[in-house]
Amino acid sequence: MSAQEKHIEQEQQPFNADVARLLDIVAHALYTDHDVFLRELISNSADACDRLRYDAIANPELISDNPDFRICVYKDTTTRTLTLVDNGIGMSHDELADNLGTIAKSGTAALMEQMKDAKGDDKLKLIGQFGVGFYASYMVASKIQVVSRKAGSDKIWLWESDGKSGFSIREPNEIEIARLDGGRGTAITLDIKDEACEFLLDQKITDTVKEYSDHISVSIFLGAPSIVAKDKDAKAINSASALWMKPKSDITDEDYINFYKHLTSNIDEPVMTSHWKSEGTIEFTSLLYVPMMRPWDLFDPSRKNSVKLYVRRIFITDNMDTLMYPWLRFVRGIIDSEDLPLNISRETLQYNLTIEKIKNAVARRILGDLDKLSRNDEAGFAAFWNQFGPALKEGLYDAPNHQAAILKVCRFYSSHDDGEKFTTLEEYVERMKDGQEDIYYISGDNVQSIKNSPQIEGLKSRGLEVLFFTDTVDDFWLQSVLDYKGKPFKSITKGDIDLEKFESDKQDEEKPEENNDEINDFITKMQDILDGKIHNIRKSSRLTNSPVCLVAPEEGVDMHMEKVLKINQKYQGSTKPVLEINADHELIKKLAAACSKGDNIDDAAYLLLDQAKIIQGSPIDDMAEFTRRMSEFMQKAV
Repeated sequence: MSAQEKHIEQEQQPFNADVARLLDIVAHALYTDHDVFLRELISNSADACDRLRYDAIANPELISDNPDFRICVYKDTTTRTLTLVDNGIGMSHDELADNLGTIAKSGTAALMEQMKDAKGDDKLKLIGQFGVGFYASYMVASKIQVVSRKAGSDKIWLWESDGKSGFSIREPNEIEIARLDGGRGTAITLDIKDEACEFLLDQKITDTVKEYSDHISVSIFLGAPSIVAKDKDAKAINSASALWMKPKSDITDEDYINFYKHLTSNIDEPVMTSHWKSEGTIEFTSLLYVPMMRPWDLFDPSRKNSVKLYVRRIFITDNMDTLMYPWLRFVRGIIDSEDLPLNISRETLQYNLTIEKIKNAVARRILGDLDKLSRNDEAGFAAFWNQFGPALKEGLYDAPNHQAAILKVCRFYSSHDDGEKFTTLEEYVERMKDGQEDIYYISGDNVQSIKNSPQIEGLKSRGLEVLFFTDTVDDFWLQSVLDYKGKPFKSITKGDIDLEKFESDKQDEEKPEENNDEINDFITKMQDILDGKIHNIRKSSRLTNSPVCLVAPEEGVDMHMEKVLKINQKYQGSTKPVLEINADHELIKKLAAACSKGDNIDDAAYLLLDQAKIIQGSPIDDMAEFTRRMSEFMQKAV
């Protein structure tokens, strides 16, 4: 019997019904991107090389005849096949049957019963219990042959299957044996389907390898092993070197910057680079960057991150929502895990508990590095904060377990430097006056408009610092972060504020005797005139220079918060504001005196309310009436 006829003697094994059904799902519904089949095969080959490299430490004879590990990929347009060859550990007869012929030794029927009722993502979660990435090849192949020789063994076996009827194992003929690299390892040959003929192009093979497997430690060559071995100038199509796995001492600043530009296609340089290895209960290496420039889609509602996930140098995905917190979506870089499984459907990794641990560990590290940046490079941190501060503050309501660390790096403008410099909450607390229990803040559209707000006058005159919150997100995180180190946040545009216990810089000025009866009668009259327009009217301790201002009632929604909700959430509610008057202002005194004489103050009452609304940035109810009243008052004044 000739060598070519050996294949007649073969062992045929059928797939049972459950395995056949599962195979159909793997081949036709599991992966969203068919390119990943090559990633799966290469990752398996790289693992085989790594395993033999480890075994050869104790038994060097295993690789004495072929010490250089490599993976070769080549196509044959005549036979319409794609072959991937490695010179790794290889498989024995039993290992071929167990690893390729049996998806699950037990529990398959139970799994299929669960899958009957599962839909969408739930189905993917169930499938993710099994390591059958090899079968992704049936997305592009109508038949697969696997020729393999276990290192240290003389026996060579061929596994073959169409992925439907079952599989066979036999001894290969000489032509099939010739596919192996130096007679060791594994050669996988795929009969490519018509709809996947693009994988019979060298450029498609090269592009796919570079995208998914560029940084694995084994060199990948385009061409058959016999050709590659003879070509002294043969170059690997992958880099075979992962920068993030090198010791930091071996990497220059230029190396980091060049890799950042390669990774992001950005022209800027990163404001911060974080490179570290986590060891302990979970092991992973991270090389992460904070860009200098804000990406155009930073505030896209999807809040997707752009960090690439690798598993043992194998690219998995750059679109895993659960890998990074949404409020760190500006971070760019790579996370390479040693603990995650290289099994089917990398899309299912979001259900893996290890991903959650990595996410929290990375968040702690990034926040710690940002804190260091704020102390060591004030200008660099200011550039970061101006670009990404609003996004980072989303974590204050998204991630309660990281609130303290986020608050530590948060920066705000305040009245301390007239809105010119950033301050921290810690610095604010250190500057608080004796007897001050609250952290005062005011929300607004920008620093300039906040600085001109009348509500701030009384606090500034008493030397009380006010934080300026100018980002939309501020109004939302304040609903879940109620205090800082026991000091409650207090809006100066909501509710009453007791400022009498703090000495004002105007208290030494001689003040004329106040006619309380006139003022009180004036307030009562104003209340009647503006009934239905306002919540109530009261004397103000906030005002020193302006005659009036608006604040929200204690039980209502802060005015700026209400404005934000109406714009972003289509909020329909309307809180009637409190109108506060400055009893020491000359205009108020004169109006109060006129009221006591019985003069009509209806127009004056509406003008005061409209004036307060204009300063607040709120719309006036009736612009025509406002114009008429203003014209008549100007005529009288002239």
